Amino acid sequence: MKVCVIGTGYVGLVTGVCLSEIGHNIICVDNDSEKIKKLLSGVMPIYEPGLDILVLKNLNSKNLQFTTDISSAIKSQDIIFICVGTPPRPDGSADLQYVEEVAKQIGNNINSYKIVVNKSTVPIGSGDWVSIIINDNINSNNNLNSNDSNYDPNNNLKNDSKNNLKNNNNSLNKKSDIVSFKFDVVSNPEFLREGTAIADTFFPDRIVLGSSSKEAINIMKKLYEPIINQSFKVCDELLKILPNTKNTSPIPVVETDLVSAEMIKYAANSFLATKISFINEIANICEKAGADIKKVAYGIGLDSRIGPKFLNAGIGWGGSCFPKDVSALTKIAAEYGISTQLLNAVINVNSQQRHKVVQKVQEMLKIVKGKSIGILGISFKPNTDDTRDAPAITIINNLINLGAKIKAYDPVVKKIPESLNPKTIFCPKVEDVFDGADLIILATEWEEFANLDFCRLSKKMREKNLIDGRNFLDKEKLLSLGFNYIGIGR
Repeated sequence: MKVCVIGTGYVGLVTGVCLSEIGHNIICVDNDSEKIKKLLSGVMPIYEPGLDILVLKNLNSKNLQFTTDISSAIKSQDIIFICVGTPPRPDGSADLQYVEEVAKQIGNNINSYKIVVNKSTVPIGSGDWVSIIINDNINSNNNLNSNDSNYDPNNNLKNDSKNNLKNNNNSLNKKSDIVSFKFDVVSNPEFLREGTAIADTFFPDRIVLGSSSKEAINIMKKLYEPIINQSFKVCDELLKILPNTKNTSPIPVVETDLVSAEMIKYAANSFLATKISFINEIANICEKAGADIKKVAYGIGLDSRIGPKFLNAGIGWGGSCFPKDVSALTKIAAEYGISTQLLNAVINVNSQQRHKVVQKVQEMLKIVKGKSIGILGISFKPNTDDTRDAPAITIINNLINLGAKIKAYDPVVKKIPESLNPKTIFCPKVEDVFDGADLIILATEWEEFANLDFCRLSKKMREKNLIDGRNFLDKEKLLSLGFNYIGIGR
């Protein structure tokens, strides 16, 4: 099938590349010409294991194209994915200016029946809003001319176009001499985790499709058929990278209306964020009561009604999804006069968790000013270079404000984020953060850190103090090496 993906950010790039891998003809569009040039040469704008393999493979097979020409891409493809950013406004609501601009472009360039897919995370009601914008921007006199490959002077779609997705009778509504092309909007929220996004695309827990058009949903099911039936073959290069999560049964497809599909995305992320904030609050109680949060989390996670996932106590959640989506949902609720006491508490607990690490530093070092502190990990989670709302950044900035000297290392984050205090010293090697350190803080659970030779590295330190912000390291081993070890809730 012929698909246009507008936006080559995290979601758009992964979605487009994975769809090309299962045999579809994909054109990825972005207005950043430098990014497109890099992608065409195989240079990835983000760190995601396996992404470079799939991009190069499908560029060579011609299943995948990158362009800045949004007009031609919309006209030539049948399914249009909107995958642009919806960043939070200062009040926490979602900024939809980029979605609006894309919807206008789609309206200006429609030349045949299209399925418009909202893949961006958007507030409830956005599907209908996008439909209105597209309709308002459809101008047949501008869209249709004798040079259009899918149009002839007799106001008839050519056979190859009119049979592509729908019968011509359903595609056109004639009013006098004006031709108005029909389109359908589908909400198809993403549930990708950075670091495992390719596996999450190929082996999802479910696929959600929301639309008022049954035919549009059926076409989308056809698009995803290789994934739904798990009938595609994973290339050998990816087998070494992807977790073994191949399903033996079909992937569930949730067919629903636009609003329900939009709410599923927000509700899912808000619930997962709630689980993390919950276990962090329990961890704080464990510290005072003398319990071990790892044992507590394991014990409650065995309950099938609870499950073990997202019960890892630590310094809290960050990234591009949880903070934005939970805040956006509270704003949506407020518009309907609903008080979100639970979600507000989830946000507050997460914010406090970062400051508790700073308190632990103060308790351990007594005087922070002038002390050298090494930070292991900057990204908000392992296997990604995403530093948006990363807990490590909040902790570093607070410690620098207290007068600490900070040295930081991350396996893939090599550029100082704008939100990070420029006084932070970025180290090219992990060993450098241990040199003369009074304290080490593990902020991101990169596998590399679990395999460090702490016996050797401890000799570089001034004081053997370590805060394990993710409960990731071997506590007993570190204690045996003479470390003053502090975890979260232990």
